[in-house]
Amino acid sequence: MSKPVYLGELLLYWCSSCNVPVLGKKCGCGATTKKVTVTPPGDIRPAFDHDIDHINSISIKQFNTPLITPGRLVVLNKAPYDDRMDEVIVDGEVVASIRFEIDGLRWVLLPRAGGARRLFDGFDKAKAKMRNWVEIDGDAVKFIVKGANVLAPGISDADPGIKEGDEVIIVTPEGDVVAAGRARMDGATMLKRERGMGVKCRWSEAQCDIDVPEGGQAWDDAVIANSDILDRFIDRSHRFIRNVAETTKRPVTVSYSGGKDSLATLQLVSECMDDYEIMFADTGLEFPETVRNVEVATRRYGRPLRSISVGNAFWESVDDFGPPSVEVRWCCKVCKLGPITQLIEDNFDNGCLSFIGQRKYESSARAKSERVWKNPWVGNQVGAAPIQDWTALHVWLYIFRTGAPYNPLYEQGFDRIGCWLCPASSLADLVLLKKTHPDMEKRLTDYLLGYAGRMGLSKEWVEHGFWRWQTLPSHIAEIAHKKGINIIPKSEGMDTLTFTMTSGYRPCKAGGMSAEGGFGTAIDLARLEDTQMLRAAGDVSYMEGVASVLHDEDRAQVFASGNVTARSDNEKKARRLMHRVELSIRRALKCRGCGVCVGNCPHNVIVVGDGVAVIGDECVHCGKCIEVCPVVKFG
Repeated sequence: MSKPVYLGELLLYWCSSCNVPVLGKKCGCGATTKKVTVTPPGDIRPAFDHDIDHINSISIKQFNTPLITPGRLVVLNKAPYDDRMDEVIVDGEVVASIRFEIDGLRWVLLPRAGGARRLFDGFDKAKAKMRNWVEIDGDAVKFIVKGANVLAPGISDADPGIKEGDEVIIVTPEGDVVAAGRARMDGATMLKRERGMGVKCRWSEAQCDIDVPEGGQAWDDAVIANSDILDRFIDRSHRFIRNVAETTKRPVTVSYSGGKDSLATLQLVSECMDDYEIMFADTGLEFPETVRNVEVATRRYGRPLRSISVGNAFWESVDDFGPPSVEVRWCCKVCKLGPITQLIEDNFDNGCLSFIGQRKYESSARAKSERVWKNPWVGNQVGAAPIQDWTALHVWLYIFRTGAPYNPLYEQGFDRIGCWLCPASSLADLVLLKKTHPDMEKRLTDYLLGYAGRMGLSKEWVEHGFWRWQTLPSHIAEIAHKKGINIIPKSEGMDTLTFTMTSGYRPCKAGGMSAEGGFGTAIDLARLEDTQMLRAAGDVSYMEGVASVLHDEDRAQVFASGNVTARSDNEKKARRLMHRVELSIRRALKCRGCGVCVGNCPHNVIVVGDGVAVIGDECVHCGKCIEVCPVVKFG
């Protein structure tokens, strides 16, 4: 299990008197709050009606009863997981988690103790209507409470509709909830009471009474309860904005994306600055709601809008680079950073100061970022983050208080707004896209299916979202292997090798410079390993589906898909390493064993065998063999 990631202080508390979430130890009513223990990083946010309906629909499907009763304020906390997972906080208690499971392509509700007891309150009267319950013998209760799993001989009754892999609630003969877990056999098998594990328990504890406070609260009540806290955060942000603007002495802009964080930043700047402009870069991958929201916000704040659109740039480039991935986000440079640079150069002779909605709770890279920085890719822009220390709940309470015009997509289940096909999106969001924007989802799926066909990959590779990585994380790769889904592209027909490259700042990672490139087709990594041609570029290591090249402190990766990345602290060095790797790949795939490199190697470490040159272990990566190779000079 990975260690918790703390990006900032965990700030969620709850006022028992007001029954609302509070971002500090004291409520606006004067009462002392109680801390709510959530999983780090704790970027808590409000649940909209759609979110509550979604949670209840999962709950009804699993247990035939809703988890959340009407009139409740619900807070969600995104927790680390393979895909998307949210902790559900109601009445100051984490009552459950919901997560999207990639292997089954489904949402699952995982009740905690309080949630399970809310679901099964009065179970003895509603037993016939409930689903996914397992009743254990009275003699087995003490063992289950101490942490044992539920064995089939200890089961006295069960819902016969339970399927293996379902989430189930464990109850005593009196109907008290004592555990929950995942069924290891179906209900019919459990009822035979023969042998084996019936339920693998996730948690267990002795029965206790539930105390459900009175509902009826609204988010306006939470805004009032947090007024003093919001005032302090707003005041600090106002002072930051004024100080940075005064010391930087550049034209002031707000980088607006149509998301909640840039909206809060725009609202803050509007409250303490008179002279500023709004900037928006349309990547061509924006939701239509986002583009409309930019128009609405521009009218609301009455300031000039500087915008640029790259139109169809993504779709014109995707055949060269292949689908973007977590490791190869070429789209950021082609569709976003390049256009922003052009936008600033066209409108601000001496550059500008841009206030940006960056928050440390979003990622470790942003947590480590300075609040004011010189963008190494957009060289004529100084960036500044007024809401660096805000959680998502700070942002939303501020938006609710001011009435700022937020993007309606947040009310449709999206928790982040950006490029709609971003590989950093969860598979859950891409599944949601099929419901909210079917035409966009179809265009992406059609492209991916065509790409998969060319690469010898299956439609399951597309359906399970494996395209989002060049090399699957180990836990995701395990899902693929269990399902028998091939994840390594197959190389075919490479008579012509084209290579496309882009380079610049790494905006989505922990800084530095990078180059991303692609051959537009799969490449044979086994051929590269047999010839060891990559040694001309640096020290090389291989694992399934990827080859890594290390040269001094710079690193490149070659993926079976045909994508190549290079990382360095210097863009020139990243491009140079990328170029050497590209040429080495060409040599390996096209070598006919002419022997020119053998005679020109100053260290005599190249031999020709079976019609192909092979570089030996003693290679010092001087690159002389690259310079003289006919494949390079004439190919």
